[in-house]
Amino acid sequence: MASAQKAWELENAVQLVDPHRDALYSYSPTEQRAQQDAKPWKSNPHYFKHVRISAVALLKMVMHARSGGNLEIMGLMQGKIAGDTFIVSDTFRLPVEGTETRVNASDEANEYVVQYLQSCRDNGRLDNAVGWYHSHPGYGCWLSGIDVATQMAQQFQDPFLAVVIDPDRTISAGKVEIGAFRTYPEGYKSPAAGGGGGDDDDGYQTIPLAKIEDFGAHASQYYALEVSHYKSTLDTKILELLWNKYWVSTLSQSPLFTSREYSSKQMVDLSQKIRNAEKAIRAGGRMQMVVGARKDGILEKVVRDSNKIAGEEITGLMAGEIKAKLFEGVGAAARGEVPPTA
Repeated sequence: MASAQKAWELENAVQLVDPHRDALYSYSPTEQRAQQDAKPWKSNPHYFKHVRISAVALLKMVMHARSGGNLEIMGLMQGKIAGDTFIVSDTFRLPVEGTETRVNASDEANEYVVQYLQSCRDNGRLDNAVGWYHSHPGYGCWLSGIDVATQMAQQFQDPFLAVVIDPDRTISAGKVEIGAFRTYPEGYKSPAAGGGGGDDDDGYQTIPLAKIEDFGAHASQYYALEVSHYKSTLDTKILELLWNKYWVSTLSQSPLFTSREYSSKQMVDLSQKIRNAEKAIRAGGRMQMVVGARKDGILEKVVRDSNKIAGEEITGLMAGEIKAKLFEGVGAAARGEVPPTA
């Protein structure tokens, strides 16, 4: 179990904070107030560039997102700001009901937030609410039109951050699929449109065809921040307790079985992209407008997508084989029976 936790930390680049730098967890009201008074983000929409998320907060968000299945979930992040960096130390869930495509906080949820934060302050935890997180089951980390509107509405209490987690891709890839974003002020013209999320400006690599229109319509209204993760000697015990729960859940599930619906949708989406690429190349060839480099670019995207799906399926098969080798016959051995041999 310890080796599995270590592998998860390495896969997600969780860096250990030196003991003398545990000040990441300290909170100075005076320092935070000074930054609030200065408000450098008002004059520079790109002021914030980085997000540092604790391993505890990351694991709690992943477990919350996985618990929602195909439904979107929502929660808030606590922490502070340090220069151009958001530091997220903890998270908590919100009592909201989501659908497969959207999630919104109700008045009841807003009241819960006020009570929760006040309870934290009463117990000596002064961390502010620095952002909100929600899940996109199976369709990548970016902000939809509803998400953009939600983030803009929340930025009245700036600085505020939006984080998106894809639990389906996290299960399939074995690495947390996460993105952090800030919206631009209303009326601001982004110098580089389409930088919202994903590996390609057109969203081909990570955005399903059914979502590309929504993605493209709002991609110029926000930008992505660099996400990194950290842990400290202070949260080792909490991380171990969370990991025990996460590890049991991981052992009891098969990636191929758990994400079978996601995998099927990926295959259908890929087949449609292949057909679209074929049509584009044929049409371009007839019109003599598509040069060789353009054709290669279209085909390269299809190949990259198919390789990604194949890699996720191979990872799932390997995980199943390893579990079978490790645990086959364990129950029989515990009962004193001899497991059958091939």
